[in-house]
Amino acid sequence: MDGWRNAGAEETLDPSDWEPVRALSHRIMDDAIDHLRDVRDRPVWREMPAEVRAALDAPLPRAPLPLADVYREVAQTVMTYPMGNVHPRFWSWYMGAGNFTGALGDFLAAVQGSNLGGGNHAAACMDRQVVDWCRQMVGFPAAAGGSLVSGGSMANLIALAVARNVKAGIDVREHGVAAISEPLVFYASDQAHSCHRKAVEALGHGNRALRRVATGADLRMDLEALRRAVAEDRAGGRRPAVVIATAGTVNTGAVDDLAAIADFAAVEGLWLHVDGCIGALIAIAPDNAYRVAGLDRADSIALDPHKWLHAPFEAGCVLVRNGTAHRATFAVTPEYLETTPRGLAAAEWLYDYGLQTTRGFRALKIWMALKQHGLEAFGRLIDQNIAQARYLTDLIEAEPELELAAPTEINIVCFRYRAGGMTGPALKAANVEIMLRLQERGIAALSDTTVHGQHCLRVAIANHRTRRDDLSLLVQECVRIGRDVSGNPDSAS
Repeated sequence: MDGWRNAGAEETLDPSDWEPVRALSHRIMDDAIDHLRDVRDRPVWREMPAEVRAALDAPLPRAPLPLADVYREVAQTVMTYPMGNVHPRFWSWYMGAGNFTGALGDFLAAVQGSNLGGGNHAAACMDRQVVDWCRQMVGFPAAAGGSLVSGGSMANLIALAVARNVKAGIDVREHGVAAISEPLVFYASDQAHSCHRKAVEALGHGNRALRRVATGADLRMDLEALRRAVAEDRAGGRRPAVVIATAGTVNTGAVDDLAAIADFAAVEGLWLHVDGCIGALIAIAPDNAYRVAGLDRADSIALDPHKWLHAPFEAGCVLVRNGTAHRATFAVTPEYLETTPRGLAAAEWLYDYGLQTTRGFRALKIWMALKQHGLEAFGRLIDQNIAQARYLTDLIEAEPELELAAPTEINIVCFRYRAGGMTGPALKAANVEIMLRLQERGIAALSDTTVHGQHCLRVAIANHRTRRDDLSLLVQECVRIGRDVSGNPDSAS
């Protein structure tokens, strides 16, 4: 006790005076509102000066700084040089644009501070509620399992782990993959996202266990090629286990024929997983829901609320039709997390549905935005983005110096500048230069890819702030920069 009496004052991270913190917080909130209100007036992206990079490479701070000084540094560095995906002309990669209500939800979730590993508290109940709302959006049954996760890559990994365990024919958790008598095979189109390779490798099966199925001219999975691949693997002593259909490929937005693949999977006894991180939520869009017909027949689905529900990062969701199989894949009950009849532990543990014991309160930002705007508003915004992609496609088809590189199915448009008589490497270099100048001048952010063996530019419209005038400007600037790059300022040849 003498040591305790002689100890120094106990410390806390809370301020001794909350009023200056209150004043600064109001200022930060005002700045945040201005940041989003004026987003259209800023460049989409800009390169960081050397002094900013140096500030972000400073050594570990040892002594304290006033909070106002800390915020000033954040405002001058991080807030001034964002990735740009909240900007209306950011179309580089398939990302949502966030929403202010969701940002408030993230703030409140951090203040509330709950760990969503589970337990008997309001945040855990809300987490289950939001998962159930996602379940309803895609038409899954009430008995389905699900979990909020960091994003699509983790959602796909969790779904494939459940699928693997169900189809392995042994207790994989007890005996491991080496005890599986026949090598399991997973099937996905040659347009599938790279996260599926990572998932199959992480599950211990190796890249060769993921068989890439050819696609047709429309870049959708070729059903006959899938049929042949499954037959060949069975004849070769392998065990066809899982077919991964894609509701919106990352390259072009192509949607596999989900209904036909579901029919095939049912006949062949395969687990049907749908990677719907790009397009599953088209199911809530009144004009375009037909594009994902058959989605509700999947055994599991991965989707991303941080895309077309515009939740701030991170927010992914995995849904599994067989909720019992989902839990059986991950559930562990250590003595310190046993359920009690009453009190804080008188509820299921959400960590039993995935890999994380410690989980952030992701649900609140989704819940608040859905409550404020209603589901129908998000469905209309999806229809709006798909209509904008059609509008851009029409502009490209009407412009002699541009050409489409792939059919536009949903909200991803692939095209290239083609004038000036350029071919091969010169044509690719010209289009890359167009992309880089658009980025460096802060006009627009788009990416590039390869479709049917040909390089092209790619516009992914998943932004509630985008307007048709932005797309008209994009076409105008692509032609203008393309003429400058090709040295052919007036010709459309």
